[in-house]
Amino acid sequence: MIRRLSADDPRFRRIDFSPGLNLLVANTTDSSGDKDSRNGTGKSSMVELLHFLLGSRTDKKSLPARKALRKISFSLELDWSGAKGGRLTVTRSGAQPEVVRLSQDVDADEAGHESLFDIDFAGPVDIPATRWTKLLEAKLFGLSGEHPGLSGRTMLSFLIRRISSHAFNTPTRTYSQQSEADAATNLAYLLGLDWKLAGGYREISAREATRRQLRQAVNDPVWGRIVGSTAELRGQITIGEEDVRRLEEQIKAFRVVPQYEELKRRADEIDREIRDLNSQDAIDRRNLSDLQAAVRDTTDGDVKYLEPVYRELGILLGDQVKRRFDDVKDFHRSIIRNRQRYLAEETESVETRLTGRASQRERLGTELQQVLRTLNEGGALEALTALQQALAQKQASVGALRHRYEAAQTLEASALEIKAKRLDLQRALKEDLDERATQTSEATVLFSEFAQRLYGSGRQAYLEFDAGPSSLRIVPHVDSDDSRGIGNMVIFCFDLTMAVVAHRHGRGPNFLVHDSHLFDGVDDRQLRDALELAAEVTEREGMQYVVTLNSDDLEKAQRKGYDASGRVLPVRLDDEYDDGGLFGFRF
Repeated sequence: MIRRLSADDPRFRRIDFSPGLNLLVANTTDSSGDKDSRNGTGKSSMVELLHFLLGSRTDKKSLPARKALRKISFSLELDWSGAKGGRLTVTRSGAQPEVVRLSQDVDADEAGHESLFDIDFAGPVDIPATRWTKLLEAKLFGLSGEHPGLSGRTMLSFLIRRISSHAFNTPTRTYSQQSEADAATNLAYLLGLDWKLAGGYREISAREATRRQLRQAVNDPVWGRIVGSTAELRGQITIGEEDVRRLEEQIKAFRVVPQYEELKRRADEIDREIRDLNSQDAIDRRNLSDLQAAVRDTTDGDVKYLEPVYRELGILLGDQVKRRFDDVKDFHRSIIRNRQRYLAEETESVETRLTGRASQRERLGTELQQVLRTLNEGGALEALTALQQALAQKQASVGALRHRYEAAQTLEASALEIKAKRLDLQRALKEDLDERATQTSEATVLFSEFAQRLYGSGRQAYLEFDAGPSSLRIVPHVDSDDSRGIGNMVIFCFDLTMAVVAHRHGRGPNFLVHDSHLFDGVDDRQLRDALELAAEVTEREGMQYVVTLNSDDLEKAQRKGYDASGRVLPVRLDDEYDDGGLFGFRF
């Protein structure tokens, strides 16, 4: 139970709590305005301080971090089994919110080892705020080890709702942006259901969020090229794998030739020599053709036709002239013979050169073939290194393509997988709810009992437990006209049910705290009945219920016969005087 809320500032109005019903009443006067609690009496500020001292996270906007309060150290005394005297005091300030001071070294006891000093003489100890939240989870909620999805802070937010977080908007959430799966997981634990199954929806929600982000990325013209589609990537992977196979075969068959560059130069030289020989052959063949044509055109000079011609002309040639013609013919024949001999010698020379070059070309061709075969079968060490580098780059490229393919495949298949997993989870959760009929019945009966105490036995009230598509659905139902007052009383009955069930089975603390905002718009009779019901239940269950009330609301309940004797805390807050609020001064 919560025992005392105090501060090291003497102006602070210390509050001492007792078992059962505790009413912290704030007086209202004619001059009271419609102010929030931080600028008024401090009813909601008390709730904020309880959260602060029970390990809530803080920022610059948090109440204890405000300039007027930052240097004040606030303290909360509460029951703690194993501590000296059964009680523990925790102290924390807005100036150093990351550190909490415990009046005793209960951290060593919880960790399973002895303190440096005997517990009777152990003094205060400072521990990190994160460690304090772990101690609270272990002591108040029985949580130890890893419990993903469960949070002591979240469960405390159900037991101590905060108006600043809009926790009174709906029974099954503690703040407006809280996911259904996160809230339902923690409620499942408090009510004795399979919280791990309920937490499975958190994983599905996370996968859906990731899928939505990836889908948006794929639709983006830039990011879409990074992921791609399975059809495009499949073809790219096939081509890439073929390139890898080809390079691997080349490397496997590769033989390093030590004189590779020398052989390459020799091959170039042979190629040039063969081209030169072919050029020379072309010239000689053209010359040979000319020589052969010249041989064909060279013939003996025949002058026998001259004498008949002259005779027909009436000219008679003498013997001396005839002898002269014979001499000319003989001379001409000698010239023809000499020319034929010269042409024959030149032709033979050309043919000899052609034959020689053919042999030389054949020899060079054989050598070139051997050199090229050697070059084709192997290469230089640099060439092998280049091939290996090309293979490594291609393998890396194919690996990246496979990762993109897997991402695209996951994205395209994730919708079906998520749907299938959701159906499996719903089926398992429905079966579990059937098996846990005892737990659901206990909570439903309590809720119905509490609601009928407020609205009569004719009002149908129950808790609905169902495996929904996105979370475990826990829905409180009370036949009503959907007014704000009845909606707030649904939260009251639900919180009281949750606190009782959790405390009965060792899954929650023995206190419940409500801010006065819960009773806004509540009918006078329901307010009276709610206070009486809370007193009876907490006494019967050995629990504590702390509630803040405006004095005019209390007076309404008293006019309906409510007896507040012994339940109103000695400290009464007042918004008329500067020192009448919780902190004892205005800020």
